[in-house]
Amino acid sequence: MKASRLCLATLALALSGSAALGAPILKSDIIVAGPVVTVGDMFDDAGALAEKAIFRAPLPGTTGNVDLAAIRSASARIGLADFETNGLVQVRVSRDAAMVDQSLLADLITEDLRARGILTGDMQADILLARAFDPIRAEATDAPARLDSLRYRPGNGSFAARFLVDGLSHPLDIAGTIELSVAAPHLASSLPTGTVLRPDHFVMRQVPVQQADAQGFAPLDQLVGMSLNRQSREGMLVRASDVSVPLAIAKNDLVTIYYRQGPMTLTVRGQAVTGAAQGGSLQVLNLISRRVVSATAIAPGAVEVSAAPVTLAGL
Repeated sequence: MKASRLCLATLALALSGSAALGAPILKSDIIVAGPVVTVGDMFDDAGALAEKAIFRAPLPGTTGNVDLAAIRSASARIGLADFETNGLVQVRVSRDAAMVDQSLLADLITEDLRARGILTGDMQADILLARAFDPIRAEATDAPARLDSLRYRPGNGSFAARFLVDGLSHPLDIAGTIELSVAAPHLASSLPTGTVLRPDHFVMRQVPVQQADAQGFAPLDQLVGMSLNRQSREGMLVRASDVSVPLAIAKNDLVTIYYRQGPMTLTVRGQAVTGAAQGGSLQVLNLISRRVVSATAIAPGAVEVSAAPVTLAGL
């Protein structure tokens, strides 16, 4: 009999120990992302009540302390009567936050302008706000702010934008101006007339779009391989009117004049009276007959006269 009572007492002690070990254990310091603190946030081993809300969380980016009496009262209301305090008298509760600042809002506006096709290629948008903007602590989500609407007036560059911010009960409205700029090619050094331009002759600098358009801005790919029409200084914005197709033959160049008729080809030495790009027309002096004839530049140092207007004696 005594042995039976001893076994029962031992079993009761073991069961009470298991129950104590299974009780939720209060945490000392917690960080939450949402607007409420759950039992699972507040306690280890929260069990079936883990998803149950127990307190409202502090504002995003802030911290508060909850004393033990408040925790006991709130726990009892949701049916959690027993938990291990771990010797704590209060719990520190922090709420995570995402910072919504001017840079984030400007990026959202820029994305919208690109989606509309207003910003293309190397164009950039400089967002200037009408009033100073203090960063906002929003809920820590993947997209704490979203652009709801954007009104943009290209004529004067003004805009008005409305954003939805996680954690704010009302929309966020901002206004200001948008300055559009484009990467434009400028000369890296001073160059003489006739220089055939290469990529390393240029540096790219941002220029207001209106200024670039007014000055006849030309993209880099339309300038490389072209020839400067005049001596140009370092830092100059190169316009379409500043360049032309390089001359295959320049004035006073010695050339070979080709005359072809059927299987026959005649050549004679000549000198260019005018210059021309490849495929262009020019005047050439026949150094034998001293006659000036019209010809077509076919390659550097080579021109061809057509068979129709030129007789062999005339050449």
